[in-house]
Amino acid sequence: MSLDTAPGCRDAPVLKERGQHEVFCGLTSIIWLHRKMQDAFFLVVGSRTCAHLLQSAAGVMIFAEPRFGTAILEETDLAGMADAHDELDREVAKLLARRPDIRQLFLVGSCPSEVIKLDLARAAERLTKVHAPHVRVLNYSGSGIETTFTQGEDTCLAAMVPVLPEADPADLVVVGALPDVVEDQLLGLIRDLGIENVRALPARRADEDFGIGPATRFILAQPFLGETASALARRGAEHLPAPFPFGERGTTAWLRVLADEFGVSPERFDEVTAAPRARAQKAVAKARETLADRSIFFFPDSQLEIPLARFLTTECGMEAMEVGTPYLHRGLVGPDLDLLEAGQISEGQDVDRQLDRCRAAQPDLTVCGLGLANPLEREGLTTKWAIELVFTPVHGYEQAGDLAELFARPLRRREVLAL
Repeated sequence: MSLDTAPGCRDAPVLKERGQHEVFCGLTSIIWLHRKMQDAFFLVVGSRTCAHLLQSAAGVMIFAEPRFGTAILEETDLAGMADAHDELDREVAKLLARRPDIRQLFLVGSCPSEVIKLDLARAAERLTKVHAPHVRVLNYSGSGIETTFTQGEDTCLAAMVPVLPEADPADLVVVGALPDVVEDQLLGLIRDLGIENVRALPARRADEDFGIGPATRFILAQPFLGETASALARRGAEHLPAPFPFGERGTTAWLRVLADEFGVSPERFDEVTAAPRARAQKAVAKARETLADRSIFFFPDSQLEIPLARFLTTECGMEAMEVGTPYLHRGLVGPDLDLLEAGQISEGQDVDRQLDRCRAAQPDLTVCGLGLANPLEREGLTTKWAIELVFTPVHGYEQAGDLAELFARPLRRREVLAL
């Protein structure tokens, strides 16, 4: 099936699920954000449970110096017997005295801080006045209440947009936290096309900030950045909708949107992309031998489901029996929906109903969260952890084969165990 002839399902009926949720906490996004922003610190205002979650997710040993931490809310804070704002100011002062390398400090809301209505926006404004210009203090919510774990990145980046300067706007902004090597590859391809004034959000350091204005265009690298896209649009920037850069065809379509927008000639486009496209096609072909004609079922988890299903069906020959996603934002994933053929698109969660449909479908591969994977494996279904697709470099031409292998590997493992 080619990208040009896929029937698409942008206008197909969507099954709306509004039942029990099984989601990973939005604080988890700190694990990749703190690695990306090299002079930032993420201070979670939460409970000991929040601290244990971050330590477990990151695998950070006790003597390490990560760029995140937790300001623990004690019983006196939760009961209103202590002034949480005074205590927060004191902890921030101690942190900044110990870590003078910090240039951006994020106060991250959690379930406990939101339940007691701790106003972290006001705290960020107050602390910025105290510690500026050396440190910029921002706040966002990473609470796990009714959110997916990738939304932590969205609320973080959305919080950064209003403080970006007006002057010297970038011509193009690539939005979404990517591993440095992947970001370098994609920005390198864009610049090779002749698009010079291109920047990434988030920048790796605060002193790399750039302007945003009506002349700025932006393209998303991640499909879960709805709030960030809206914040950029409010600054006057123009969104360039495109399929997301997963696989050879997805990356080519993503780059072609930029080429068309900035007047890049077809000859220049082919010259820049021919070699990496060929490498990606060759790498995907190996995994396609395992994936072709196999069926897949996506539980809603990360909001990556629509573009990943598009990649697996159009490039790897799989059949998407159901593609579930926590939120369906057609303004962001519409170009991927145009290229996707799926048996069912569902939005939201009702775990019991979705489990029933998955068991009835008996797919060859099920993509789901950690909490569902082991029980489904016990029932004989082959699973893929959705969270691994967020932590692993999977964007662009050079990672296309690795992305396909992430889905092929569980199937090969099942075949070996069956021998």
